[in-house]
Amino acid sequence: MISGWRAGHDPDGQVRIGLPGWTYLPAALGVAFLTLPLIAVFTEIDWGDFVSLVTSESARTALVLSLKTASASTLACVLLGVPMALVLARGRFRGRSMLRSLVLLPLVMPPVVGGIALLYTFGRNGLLGQQLEAFGIRIAFSTTAVVLAQTFVSLPFLVVSLEGALRVSGRRYEEVAATLGARPTTVLRRVTLPLVLPGLASGAVLAFARALGEFGATITFAGSLQGVTRTLPLEIYLQRETDPQAAVALSLLLILVAVAIVLLTHRHRTAGVL
Repeated sequence: MISGWRAGHDPDGQVRIGLPGWTYLPAALGVAFLTLPLIAVFTEIDWGDFVSLVTSESARTALVLSLKTASASTLACVLLGVPMALVLARGRFRGRSMLRSLVLLPLVMPPVVGGIALLYTFGRNGLLGQQLEAFGIRIAFSTTAVVLAQTFVSLPFLVVSLEGALRVSGRRYEEVAATLGARPTTVLRRVTLPLVLPGLASGAVLAFARALGEFGATITFAGSLQGVTRTLPLEIYLQRETDPQAAVALSLLLILVAVAIVLLTHRHRTAGVL
């Protein structure tokens, strides 16, 4: 018996340690804090006009653009994030802690600051933008800028998730494969990645969800051009000024998409995929 905890037994005979009773009150307050705002959105919906509001041309264009750019940024996160997580988890070099801090910086940086940083990097007069401009390549205030902004804020989520999975999985199976003569690329493809596939999938889902809701970096770096850079969060912000009911309806639409992502993630976890 652990002091402050109540122990019992599960049907399979394993010892089950209960929670202190006082933990349920702050837990309930936390759940209420997270769910009441969502309920408030439901109460403000004009259900008679809901379908017409969320199926308007501007809403459909913004939603499709959001899904396309979020998918593209998720792919970019996977292509860049997997090697980054491998280097951080398996690499042995000086300055690794500093590198990890830089990789995780977008997690704590305000998105609008990230947008400004991207603008001064890829803008017409930016660090790289000037060279790209010489070749006729303009990134700022384009759909590509949306993808870059979403990737910038989403990439750390995938790296953190995958690096954690790599650390938990250990190196035992990789060392066995290497002992048997497998090349590093073969070990990575046949051993490492299959072992951490749940962490990779979870990180990809988190990156997609973060990209779908991105606002600050996008509006700063890409602007708000309908059909080009105006994603659903930007459309909600603009509609809030002119048509509050449309903004509430689109907010609910984005919430429903987010709920679908969460449910999909939870279903895969319970199925053993995540």
